[in-house]
Amino acid sequence: MIDSFLRSTIARRRLLQAAGAALLTGTGCGLALAAAYPTKPVRIVAGFPPGGAADLLARVLADRLGTLYDQPVVVDNKPGAGGSVGAGVVAKAPADGYNLLLGVTASQTIAPSIYPALAYKAEADFSPVSMLAQIPVALVVHPSLEARTPAQLVALAKAANPPLTFASSGNGAIPHLTAELFKTSQGVPMEHIPYRGAAPAMADLLAGRVQVMFDHLPSVLPHIRSGKLRALGIAGAARAHALPDLPTLTEQGVRDVEVSSWFGLLAPAGTPQAIVDQLNADTVRLFGTDVTAQKLAAIGAEGVTSSPESFSRVIRADTIKWARIVKETGAKAD
Repeated sequence: MIDSFLRSTIARRRLLQAAGAALLTGTGCGLALAAAYPTKPVRIVAGFPPGGAADLLARVLADRLGTLYDQPVVVDNKPGAGGSVGAGVVAKAPADGYNLLLGVTASQTIAPSIYPALAYKAEADFSPVSMLAQIPVALVVHPSLEARTPAQLVALAKAANPPLTFASSGNGAIPHLTAELFKTSQGVPMEHIPYRGAAPAMADLLAGRVQVMFDHLPSVLPHIRSGKLRALGIAGAARAHALPDLPTLTEQGVRDVEVSSWFGLLAPAGTPQAIVDQLNADTVRLFGTDVTAQKLAAIGAEGVTSSPESFSRVIRADTIKWARIVKETGAKAD
């Protein structure tokens, strides 16, 4: 059932579409372009396979925008290289508002320091639209591992021969870099096993073929609740709303492993500003509704929107921060 916000916005948009046809010159062209947008299906590229946090969030956004626009909004999964494959696809796509990216911290701020020959320029090739959400990162282990606290995991890792293995959703992704921070801060040897997304990594973790993983909460929450995985802590400054009884790593004495992972909407550079502004306004309003908040809470995400300008500043600041972390940890594409 369409909520009252969507009903009123759809009615407003249809009036704008009718009025837009009369705007033919000067500034009116840009207004008419935005008023008529979209007139065909919109694609949101997610740089990870189905089932991971980026995919789940992209589907929440696609569902809400599709209802608002009365046009299909489809999620196109292009996994690989910590989201960088999908980002490269959108960077080269037409800048017409019909090709969008579900951007993540990894693809937009970490990849430039991990991959020496990216197929895109992380800042220059995109027009930021809005942040969408911040998602906690959890440390989880297979239940066969006799560790119930981070300290016990550190002791096991130091004694293990061969080394314990940790999975990640890809080189340079937040789960990879968080584990590298953990290894560096605790002085533990663990072997990195990168995958093409959270879903295949999770499959091997659940099967016990790898023992440890840092991952975004939406990917691990169902398995924590079912008992198939054991959660040892949240790698953030605050506890997760979805797991209020799970302490942070900092609370348990693990310092310097506080990670903020954001997800946001971006368009190819050169996308008309009127369309960027419309997408921003609609996304901010949609993510401010109770319906969207409930959808996000169900997957362990917390909605956080922004202006295009403030999103650009976040990207720039995080690029500098992660470049430093990559250098300090020695993280590389395995």
